[in-house]
This record gives sequence, C-alpha cells and structure tokens, in this order.
Amino acid sequence: MGANEYDLFRNMPSVPDTDRPNSARMYDYYLGGSAHFAIDRKAADDALEVLPQSAVYARANRAFLGRVVRFLLSEGVDQFLDLGSGIPTVGNVHEIAHRIDPSTRVAYVDHEPVAVAHAQRMLTGQSNVTITQADVRDPQSVLTAPGVAGMLDFSRPIAVLAIAILPFVPDDEEVHRLVASYREASAPGSWLAISHISQVSATDEQVRVAHEVMARTPTPVLWRDRDSVLSLFDGYVLADPGLVLSPLWRPDSQISFGEAGQANAYGGVGRLDA
Repeated sequence: MGANEYDLFRNMPSVPDTDRPNSARMYDYYLGGSAHFAIDRKAADDALEVLPQSAVYARANRAFLGRVVRFLLSEGVDQFLDLGSGIPTVGNVHEIAHRIDPSTRVAYVDHEPVAVAHAQRMLTGQSNVTITQADVRDPQSVLTAPGVAGMLDFSRPIAVLAIAILPFVPDDEEVHRLVASYREASAPGSWLAISHISQVSATDEQVRVAHEVMARTPTPVLWRDRDSVLSLFDGYVLADPGLVLSPLWRPDSQISFGEAGQANAYGGVGRLDA
C-alpha cells in the first residue's frame, strides 16, 4: 500500500475493507478520481478489458445527475436526498444546486467508509449539506438519521436521487420495497430520479463478465431491462422524455442513439402526485 493509499484511512468513521474490491472505489477509478486502492483498480481493469463501456457508463451517470439536478431546481425543488452518493467528484449535487440556489438542502447517504470520509472533508464549512454513513437498503435508518431527518423537511416535496445505486439491490422484491419506502416517506409533489445499468450495446458475454467482476465485491449487481426499471417508478408520473437511455434524457448536446447505447443505462425522473 502506497503513501497516498495510507492517507485514505486517516480520520475515517470506520476502516474500509481492502481485501476485496469495492464498487464505489471502482466507480471513482472509472471517473478518474484518486480514492481507490490497487485491488479496486485491478477489478475495474478486468471489467474494462472485456467491457470498455464501463467507463462510459460511469461518466454518463455523472452527466445525467447534473442534468437531473438542474431540471429539478427549475421545477422548484430545494431539497435532495442522494442515495449511494459515492466518492465526491466534480459535479456533486450541492455544487450544482448551490450555484443556482445556495439555500438548497442536500443530504448525502453512503455506506462506504472511503466515500464518507472524503465527503466529510469536502463538506467542511459547507452549510445546508450533510453526509450520513448508512445502508440505503435500510430506509428506516436512513430516514431517521440526524443528517437526513435534521436536514430535510419531509412534509414538503423532496427529490430522491437513486443514481446507479439500485443495481446493487439484486432481489426484485427487495428493490420494489426499498423504492416504496422512500416514496411513502415523501410528500406529494416529490420526485424520484433513477439511472440503472441495462443491456443495450453489451453482449451476453460482456454482461456475464461484468457480473463475475462485481461478484468479487461486497455488492454484486443485477442488470435490469427497461420494463423492470420502469416498474420502479410505480406511483410516479414520468417527466418528458420518459424513461430513456440516460444520455438521451434532456441532453445538453445532440447525441445519436448508437452513442447513447454505449452507456448501457436507462434514466428517468418521476413526480409523485397527490
């Protein structure tokens, strides 16, 4: 372990598992960050060797998040619950939101110690922003955590962001219960944003290898088809253009369907009506 990797352990709320690769740290590697270990880089490179679109997927999710936040701000949203927020990189929710409305409240939630430690450093001196270490698969612990319950007013509309996190809940019944729990905690007029990995341009062999690589982590994944992702929006009315390939959701510039398919992900945003 190098000196830079040793520095990642300083002041962490809990010691990270470095015996196995971690999805959050692999994602950070795909995005060009520095909060990862050799074991994460090895797993990520193994995936890239067979599925080079892995990095495209990560960057597309990040870009989708930015567009979603700006859209929701234009709809009057001023509080965000970011589930599985990951390791901070450029273009975090609060950075985007506070350029437009500094009073916007953001509650980040992640279970990975490296992600939480980096977020704590980044948020020092920040107002209206918290980071909570909790498992998003336990909605009760998330919703009652001081950093969430003390930051967000659930009697008013909020935006729940589930960006690239639901594939890590591979059981279909559990993922629907999970989404329902956050929906039931939200006031009418709240929003849900989802991006989810899906087989679009990837071959069956590439998907198989991707599953094998992620099975080496504590958080195996499940790729879901468009209909399965769409079902997660039960109770919400999708904003235009609906559930589409994530790069095609209100893109900032023109992009072809073929290019968008390289991300192997669908994205959508829905509003919870009364």
